Amino acid sequence: MTLSIPDLTAVRARHPEAVAEAAARRVRRPLIGDSGRLMIVAADHPARGALAVGDRRLAMANRAELLERLCTALSRPGVDGVLATADILEDLLLLGVLDGKVVMGSMNRGGLAGASFEMDDRFTGHRPRDLARLRFDAGKLLLRIDYGDPGSLTTLESTARAIDEMAELRLPVFVEPFLSRRAGGRVVNDLSAEAVTHSIAIASGLGGTSAYTWLKLPVTTDPDDMAEVLRSSTLPAVLLGGDVGGDQEGAYERWRKALRLPTVQGLVVGRSLLYPATGSVETAVDTAVGLLREGGAAR
Repeated sequence: MTLSIPDLTAVRARHPEAVAEAAARRVRRPLIGDSGRLMIVAADHPARGALAVGDRRLAMANRAELLERLCTALSRPGVDGVLATADILEDLLLLGVLDGKVVMGSMNRGGLAGASFEMDDRFTGHRPRDLARLRFDAGKLLLRIDYGDPGSLTTLESTARAIDEMAELRLPVFVEPFLSRRAGGRVVNDLSAEAVTHSIAIASGLGGTSAYTWLKLPVTTDPDDMAEVLRSSTLPAVLLGGDVGGDQEGAYERWRKALRLPTVQGLVVGRSLLYPATGSVETAVDTAVGLLREGGAAR
């Protein structure tokens, strides 16, 4: 049964079992397909209360519009899958658009944007056993470390245990590490080469095994530093896109350089493709897929 977006609420109210049924019949695929690269569209921001895109504070608040944009992105050639929280992934399951796609569940969303407890980023999303039960393909967690905030220790420990549980289930887990600090009441991620290198070293060593650990990494402030930064681990990595503001072309150029590096296996990009500063979702997604292919060919 394939639904339309207006049908979702009625099905959720009357047939909640439809989610499990849709998950059970979903056609799965390997994490890495024939291209040898991974292109994932991300939409797990709303669960942290992070709804802004650029200067549009509630850009991601309209769920029907977000789902339409996700469906468009997932329909484009070269897009391998999606990263999101349970509510969004279950909507997409019911819409029937996840067959043959990599489905990645977002695990820790407790560090709400702007909250006093933001660095105590608890696992309020998918548990490893939820991902296994729903036959999803991977999980993702955010690891922000503030040396001046005790909440980061809780996040570090819970991250290590999540990595252990994912490995026991033989499920890949994508760890997104940052060294962070508070500035003007906001948490700011340090994207300098030294900070990203330290974050990679810390994240790579968490848990009783790194066999199923991937890294989800930002491009450093100076993209020319990425080759040296990525020498700090042999773990496979994907680049994260983030909110590029109005400099979309600049972001594309930074991704282009980093995608040529040997440990970089793909891209995980959200707002800058779903809500591009200029042009359509189709154009933004196709451009990112082109950069990914170009980077693979250049290696």
